[in-house]
Amino acid sequence: PGQEGSWQHIRASSRLRHLACSNTHMKYQFKGEATMRLTAFTDYGLRLLMLMAGDPQRPYSTADLAAELALSRNHLSKIMRRLSLAGVVETRRGGGGGAVLARPAEEIRLGEVIALLEDDQAIVECLGAGRGCALDGRCGLKSRLRRAEAAFLREMDLSTLADIRLAPPAPALAGGAG
Repeated sequence: PGQEGSWQHIRASSRLRHLACSNTHMKYQFKGEATMRLTAFTDYGLRLLMLMAGDPQRPYSTADLAAELALSRNHLSKIMRRLSLAGVVETRRGGGGGAVLARPAEEIRLGEVIALLEDDQAIVECLGAGRGCALDGRCGLKSRLRRAEAAFLREMDLSTLADIRLAPPAPALAGGAG
């Protein structure tokens, strides 16, 4: 409720922990019956970027992000590594270190991020790298699925990380709530 856009995130539980990257998918529904599945890897990658975009000057430690997202540090490190290698985030070690966005949130397109995080996950097995199909050459589904995936990414590229950034949490009031 109150979210902009027509994508509605559907999840069974808000307390998902220690998910297997390649086997767990999050489901997104687009205005009606059609659905698109994204891996938990991508779902959590988008969440951590939304959080970071809400306070772009703050360096986020792995421990802070893991606690905020209720995610294992190991799982988070895998996501952060991919985002760092692609130049979406920068990481710094040591005191005052952590992860920050490598460029302004207004320059980071959602389709770009989804394509990056879903890189090794094909919609169907036959679209995966190095995977053959017994119906190859006769199947009309493969090209349609590729076009649908491209349309999805084009639609997501109409929005940037700035469009979905999370507001930083309000500071706690001194002396209790009023």
